[in-house]
Amino acid sequence: MFMLVGVFLQGLLLLHSKNPGFFFNGYSTLLAPPSEVLIPPELLSSRTVWTPDRELGQYEDLVARVTNFHNEDKGFMVLDGDVFDVPIRKDIVHRVVRWQLAKRQQGTHSTKTISEVSGTGRKPYKQKGTGRARHGTLRGPQFRGGATMHGPKPRSHAIKLQKKVRRLGLKIALSARTAEGKLLVFEDLEVPSHKTKNIVQYIRQMDDTKKVLLVDGGDIDKKLKLATQNLHYVNVLPSIGLNVYSILQHDTLVMTRAAINRIVERMHTPINR
Repeated sequence: MFMLVGVFLQGLLLLHSKNPGFFFNGYSTLLAPPSEVLIPPELLSSRTVWTPDRELGQYEDLVARVTNFHNEDKGFMVLDGDVFDVPIRKDIVHRVVRWQLAKRQQGTHSTKTISEVSGTGRKPYKQKGTGRARHGTLRGPQFRGGATMHGPKPRSHAIKLQKKVRRLGLKIALSARTAEGKLLVFEDLEVPSHKTKNIVQYIRQMDDTKKVLLVDGGDIDKKLKLATQNLHYVNVLPSIGLNVYSILQHDTLVMTRAAINRIVERMHTPINR
């Protein structure tokens, strides 16, 4: 493209050298005098050709349909773009999941050293003359029931991860489910009874759903907890316990209005250093 522009300019200069008055007829954008009008104003349009629908650099808000277990229309809800419409980054999700799994590892495995193994401290036999190896105790690692050398001790497997990275990982997980169309917004999670068959029927009505995570804003309803405790493919969490690993384990995420409002409020809260 730059080569074509250069050739065009060279042609104009060559034409000007042969005919100097050519460029003073009001049609040249290079050598026209400032007093002449290059393009008649009546041919110019004052209408704006394109205006961005949102401020550049900001994430776009989304509108989601609100329903319930009976698929009744409950209106619409606006999802904040900086929480539900952020770029997907697999590296951030990997770091957050690794941090979660390492943090929940108990680290209670323990082995006994030679000073902790029960047994006598007496020398088993004399040093020389028996033809056997020289041993000073029967609690050594070479004997059955003896100590373990350099074995594991109770410790924490947790690794450090910045709060802003953890928060970004949750935003990415929510954005991924939203982009896939697997985020359902419910008005509430009320069920008529504690019968499991009701939940089974509701899940069957959802399209292409294998494992569902139900998230409520506050405490989980007792009827819902009893109705889902025997289903391995349905889990319930309060909004305070929503995490990246749980979202990735379920292919469908169902959140109530209250849960979304609390999550957005949590994401907008300044991080305490």
